[in-house]
Amino acid sequence: MKLFGIAGYSGSGKTTLIERVLPQLTARGLRVAVIKHTHHDFDIDRPGKDSWRARAAGAAAVLLSSDHRTALLTEHRDAPPSLAGLLAQLPPCDLVLVEGYKREPIPKLEVHRAATGKPWLYPDDPSILAVASDIALPQACNPAAPQEIPRIDLDAIPHLTDFILDHALSYRTA
Repeated sequence: MKLFGIAGYSGSGKTTLIERVLPQLTARGLRVAVIKHTHHDFDIDRPGKDSWRARAAGAAAVLLSSDHRTALLTEHRDAPPSLAGLLAQLPPCDLVLVEGYKREPIPKLEVHRAATGKPWLYPDDPSILAVASDIALPQACNPAAPQEIPRIDLDAIPHLTDFILDHALSYRTA
């Protein structure tokens, strides 16, 4: 499978960009998975349901299954999982889009919007190969950073899709 990251701060439009690129990728016959990192605690289970009760009683994991989908709920009581560990859990696919994980050394696209008021990840992250933004890139202030990387318009979805496919890293799970 191939791996490509979409990084940026909250509110920059990472999920929206992925949502717009996915139909382009699947139309090309690719089977795509998405790993999304969040800093917020979340639970897709419902209190009182059998699966919730099993986790509350101490189960390390509960796998929910129906004819249409499965969900593996894993408790990380000791330490958060690594990206490599999460990739190993995925079913076979052609491409994995990794949303978040902005510090991982994987090829990635930074999504940046001026309205967020957040700092740029580029040019301090050498894994950022391009920026999708509504404003021009900042001047490179880190001498070790690449001097020129592409800025791709946020609405240029076919171009963004091509860029992702051209720069995705081949990755093999153990």
